[in-house]
Amino acid sequence: MKLLRLILGLGLLALLGLAVWVRLAPSDPAVWHVDPETVTERGPRNSYLVAPGGDAAPLEVPLPPDQAAARLDAIALATPRTTRLAGQGAFVTYVTRSAAFGFPDYTSIRIRPTATGSQVLIFARSRFGDSDLGVNRARGEDWIARLIR
Repeated sequence: MKLLRLILGLGLLALLGLAVWVRLAPSDPAVWHVDPETVTERGPRNSYLVAPGGDAAPLEVPLPPDQAAARLDAIALATPRTTRLAGQGAFVTYVTRSAAFGFPDYTSIRIRPTATGSQVLIFARSRFGDSDLGVNRARGEDWIARLIR
C-alpha cells in the first residue's frame, strides 16, 4: 500500500512538473517567428497553413496592408490567452496558450500589398504533440472570418 502511494505521489509530482515546464518554457522568436511564405516543412496534423501550396489559398482583402495588419492584431490580441511574441505591422507572430495546461500554439501572419488591397498568409502550429485536434485551423479560420466581416 505504501509503495502504491509512493508511485502515485511520484506520478503526480512528475505531472505537475511537466505542467509547470510547459507553461514556463520560453518561446524563442528565432525559432517560432516564421514567415508563412517560406514554410517548407510542417506537421500536417498540428498546423494550418494559408499560403500557396498550403491548406488554403492566401486570403485577398480589400484593405491596405496597414489597416489589415491593425485589424488582425486587434483580433488576435482579443483572443483569450493570446500575446504577441515577435514582429509588428505586416509580419507578426502570436502565442495562444490552451486553458488547461497552457500548451503554446504559434500563429505567424504575413500581410503583403496587392493592387486591390492586401494578401494575408497565416501559419498556425503547435509546439508540442503530433495532433492539435484542429484548434490551429479553427483559430486561423476564426481570425479570417472576423477580418473579412
